Amino acid sequence: MKKIFLFVFLFVEINKINAQRITIPIETSQNALVLQTDKDNRLGTIHFGKKLSQTSEYSAIGKAYKYDDNNAGIYNSIYTPSGSWNLVEPAFEVLHTDGNTSSELKYISHQTQKIDENVTQTSILLKDPLYPVEVTLYFKTYAKENVMEQWSVIKNQEKGNLILKKYASANLYFIAKDYYLHHYHGGWAKEMKPEDTKLTAGIKTLDSKLGTRANLFQPPTFMLSFDRQATEDDGKVLLGTLAWSGNFKIDFEKDSYQNLRLIAGINPFASEYILATNEEFKTPSFIQTYSENGKGEASRNMHNWARKYRILDGEGTRLTLLNNWEATYFDFDENKLTSLFKGAKELGVDMFLLDDGWFANKYPRNGDVAGLGDWQENKKKLPNGIGYLVKEATKAGVKFGIWVEPEMVNPKSELYEKHLDWVIREPNRPETYFRNQLPLDLSNPEVQDFVYGVLDNLFTKNPEIAFIKWDCNAVTYNAHSMYLERTKKPQTQLYVDYVKGLYKVLERIRAKYPKVPMMLCSGGGGRVDYEALKYFTEFWVSDNTDPLERIFMQWEYSYYYPAIAQCNHITDWSNVGIKFRTDVAMMGKMGYDIVVGKLDEKELAFSQNALKNYANLKGTIWHGDMYRLVNPFENQMASAQYVNAQKDQAVMFNYLTDNRYDLNSLLGPIQLKGLDATKKYKLKEINVYPGTKGAFNEEVAYSGEYLMTIGVNPHVSNNRKSVVIEINEVK
Repeated sequence: MKKIFLFVFLFVEINKINAQRITIPIETSQNALVLQTDKDNRLGTIHFGKKLSQTSEYSAIGKAYKYDDNNAGIYNSIYTPSGSWNLVEPAFEVLHTDGNTSSELKYISHQTQKIDENVTQTSILLKDPLYPVEVTLYFKTYAKENVMEQWSVIKNQEKGNLILKKYASANLYFIAKDYYLHHYHGGWAKEMKPEDTKLTAGIKTLDSKLGTRANLFQPPTFMLSFDRQATEDDGKVLLGTLAWSGNFKIDFEKDSYQNLRLIAGINPFASEYILATNEEFKTPSFIQTYSENGKGEASRNMHNWARKYRILDGEGTRLTLLNNWEATYFDFDENKLTSLFKGAKELGVDMFLLDDGWFANKYPRNGDVAGLGDWQENKKKLPNGIGYLVKEATKAGVKFGIWVEPEMVNPKSELYEKHLDWVIREPNRPETYFRNQLPLDLSNPEVQDFVYGVLDNLFTKNPEIAFIKWDCNAVTYNAHSMYLERTKKPQTQLYVDYVKGLYKVLERIRAKYPKVPMMLCSGGGGRVDYEALKYFTEFWVSDNTDPLERIFMQWEYSYYYPAIAQCNHITDWSNVGIKFRTDVAMMGKMGYDIVVGKLDEKELAFSQNALKNYANLKGTIWHGDMYRLVNPFENQMASAQYVNAQKDQAVMFNYLTDNRYDLNSLLGPIQLKGLDATKKYKLKEINVYPGTKGAFNEEVAYSGEYLMTIGVNPHVSNNRKSVVIEINEVK
């Protein structure tokens, strides 16, 4: 009791020192989040939006609002506690050692560190006045990109275990007339289906309980418009995403003043977490960018930040590849694979990728029902092993990559028979499978070693392997860990410790193999977030490779992830011609899933030429600014443009998305964006199919002003379903 009294006494003394309200502006080049203490030393948000030129004026903002009921002061809390005087959704909820469920958090101190000319980090220490529990809030700003990354670190200094019941990454507060949420739903082959919701009283929740990945039915990404729905080039909008590869929860709550509270973080569902004395828990990052000039500018902010600061080798290059999956599925042998190498070289790609089905002997991997977990080469299919394939690919003039799914196991496998305790399963319930498999328990350090060893053994035996496709197809049913049971830790830590274990494995892989490109794959676009992309160079958008469907998926993904990260493959999913399929795939990291030998003479010539065009333009596509010109959700076509930093090269992609007879919306020109108004440009139609002609006079030069004011008509029609236009400065 004396110790508690001493803690309270010290806090009273701190309050005397901080009697004057503290104002904390957290700024980027254009925007500001401003925090301020109240009379009781609670810290809240008083401004979110455009920054002021006079920093000294921030302190006056709080006085401009006259909320007159006693509870209103907690609404804008920067990290809302639970069980004390808060009546709205909390960001922070704990069970103290003595069984008390109430918490309070008050401001203690803050510091701001200039990491470099562009990056600044502010940390704010909050403490409970009654219990020795502290929360440090971190805000990392990227000035030029107008991006803010925030997270929290919770520390337990009680004499016993603290149980974390909710532990959000971010708790923001917005004031506007209305709020419009652009969010997503979907499923396998139906990813990123958008919905627009006007937020009303109550709580709108986006969440996932899949366990092994964030996204299948709903991704942890969204756009939030203020006052009215933002357009591409106009309106106030926030793009937000949670950097976490497991269960997430994002709440949008309108309070009694019609202001909006946002709470984002790990989903607390079945995830109470124990913190022992002096232990810390770091939450994942919530990443957001705000623009008052529409969705397009916000997305370019996110792209610039991601390439420079988050995606592995985001400012580097990528390999074009030929994958055997849709060409062979599980039905292949050594001879069939080596025959495909010649096709890869003839086509002109950089690499051949061997997909699923190359491993396991006791239970051969001839389908998805067996073999997963037994990572030895299948002797019948590959009698000379992976090393032979690597050498043969090198002889053929292409690099060699390989598919793995090391987190998973088939019940019909040697691994399952030998290490049942490594499998996530309820021992007393029937097993439930997702794609005939179960996740391995990555909370277990032995399993982490095994998963790391799958990759390490491949690289050790075959150091020339140039690429890894890392798959993860199952979700978590019957969540139970024999390891946590054996170590007397609660099962409620499994969902969190699985993801932490995954990151530990990926850290080890990148420490030893820092530069090998890796694709983040998961039964389609079901596993992509900005924490995983620290370790991966790219992600698989969807197993649905129908180019018409991909236009819509790629459109929505493009708001959050730059083109260099999106894997787009040309396949036989659709009966549209190879030109349309190629033109759509070119809006990202292009690859192939075809049998080159089945292409006719014109198709092969077209594809070879398209790869040359892609080599010329990929720097602009991967690293340039993206401008969306015609929205396919609102029109009969899609049109998008990429412009490089020097504004001397651009490329415009145009696709017909509606085959109805009346195509009046396609009759007029489309205004370009992002060019230099004073420069002169020539237009050249590329990816022209053999035997046809382009629609543009390549000798005519247009000013950037003309192209951005009047525009260009790509002449999309039922006879010209996709048109790609290269735009170059006349020098």
